[in-house]
Amino acid sequence: MASTLINEKITLNEIHRFKNGATKQGKYYCWDVDQLLAEILIGLQKAKRAGITKCSLGIDTWGVDYCFLNQEGQRVGDAIAYRDSRTEQAPALFATKMPLTKLYAKTGIQIQPFNTIFQLLVEEPERVDQAATLLFMPDYLNYCLTGQKFTERTIASTSQLLNLETKTWDEEILQILGLTKDIFAPLIEPGTSVGSIQIEKFSDFDLPEVEVVAVASHDTASAVLATPGKSTENWAYLSSGTWSLLGLEKSNPLASPQAFAQNYTNEAGINDTTRFLKNIMGMWLIQEVARNFNQQYSFAEFVTLAQQEPAFAQFIDVNDLVFLHPDNMIEALKNYTVMTQQKIPATPGQLARAIYDNLALCYAHELEQLQHLTNMPIDILYIVGGGSQNEFLNQLTADCSQIKISAGPIEATAIGNVVMQMLAKKIFKNLQEARNIIQQSFPSKVFTPSETKVPLVQYKNFLKEQIK
Repeated sequence: MASTLINEKITLNEIHRFKNGATKQGKYYCWDVDQLLAEILIGLQKAKRAGITKCSLGIDTWGVDYCFLNQEGQRVGDAIAYRDSRTEQAPALFATKMPLTKLYAKTGIQIQPFNTIFQLLVEEPERVDQAATLLFMPDYLNYCLTGQKFTERTIASTSQLLNLETKTWDEEILQILGLTKDIFAPLIEPGTSVGSIQIEKFSDFDLPEVEVVAVASHDTASAVLATPGKSTENWAYLSSGTWSLLGLEKSNPLASPQAFAQNYTNEAGINDTTRFLKNIMGMWLIQEVARNFNQQYSFAEFVTLAQQEPAFAQFIDVNDLVFLHPDNMIEALKNYTVMTQQKIPATPGQLARAIYDNLALCYAHELEQLQHLTNMPIDILYIVGGGSQNEFLNQLTADCSQIKISAGPIEATAIGNVVMQMLAKKIFKNLQEARNIIQQSFPSKVFTPSETKVPLVQYKNFLKEQIK
């Protein structure tokens, strides 16, 4: 994406888009990081051909995953993907060494089997023995471009290795993993300049002059930055994409026993803020259903088909780990309803309706939990990201939660990325000014609750039964 500020409006133009996915490489599902780097270089070359001879660049990615470097600075093996099954039993194994309640109190990070801490616990010893440095995905790509090793704070916070109080690596946790803090590159804050691209290293590409800036490099941190909430509102955000991240921007973390019980997390945001949020499985469910139908149906067609089906025909805990990486999502959804003795969704429309209904119920339930945990009322929910285009789901969410919704911007992560670069360049005085500009640059659509009856109480009772 290329962006600039013209007449108090942010422009955003797509330069180059490419697919990314994990594939089986030997024993593990891995990312093709060499291809990712090549695509970035292709995008920069296209930018120069479009007349951009000088620019800054920010990279954001998903959290938790990492690359090892050896003493010579070369990558050790592949970058294993967080959806790989190697960590399924890792939380239980870690709990034999430290109670998970203590781990949460130290880090404030929700217990998810794919967290970096659990990946490192089950790492192959020979990979660890060769490792001199660990870099998270955006830090690794920055290193490939500039030769500089740094660890940006928002991405580091997803690892469950940072101590909430000291705000650096927790040595007791590292000791359990058999690591020392020397394996990590220096921590830096969002907005720090990493260095210039080593143009001579990439002589096959005609590149512009590029300064690399460490943005809020966890994609959710960038999306939250781009959420156009006002300081005068009591607002929450829902970053809706492959994952749905629902939460509040807070000045301090909240790592209470109640927050642990509800599996809420405290990830780092910009300006020393905390992203207090809940991970929800999100659009992954419908993306996988679409893939299983060999892309016969567009997402718009799934919505049309869903609207023709009866509402709330079954309850589904969208966060059940059976949906994390099943071989076939359609079969996983059907099997779930069989196991819970409910009507089986058989058609594309029924499957889509089940997903959308239960996402909306989950969002409403978690909004209640969020207000209860933080003792803060929420008057408006900002839905940002690709999922904000789903007007059917937006209205369902408004109806289930009885909260006003503002949907947009769609490209929130990209906008947050470029706005962080602009903040670093002092183009905006502060974050609120930047958010005001975002709101006037990218129109949003408001959804107000209707009086449609929704089975929220029954859904919550269903979840309680599943826990039992």
